[in-house]
Amino acid sequence: MADHVTVLFFAALREQVGLDSLSVAIPPHGLSVTALRHQIEGETPSIAAAFAEQPRLRVAINKTLGTFEQVVHPGDEVAFFPPMTGG
Repeated sequence: MADHVTVLFFAALREQVGLDSLSVAIPPHGLSVTALRHQIEGETPSIAAAFAEQPRLRVAINKTLGTFEQVVHPGDEVAFFPPMTGG
């Protein structure tokens, strides 16, 4: 039985995807952010196209900057966003 993570899209990526968020079913034991990304890309071609236009995506897990190797679990919040600069 699968549970869900909430996937958020920010900045230009949100505009390209056309969504603020998405609920994604994942296995109860979780999966890596990379595997989650591949799952989303396989299920939604428009998101795959948006991700392809942002080759240097960053990720935050539960509002903390993370890596694509990290494992996310049901109930987690995963945010994808392009690199940002500040001043």
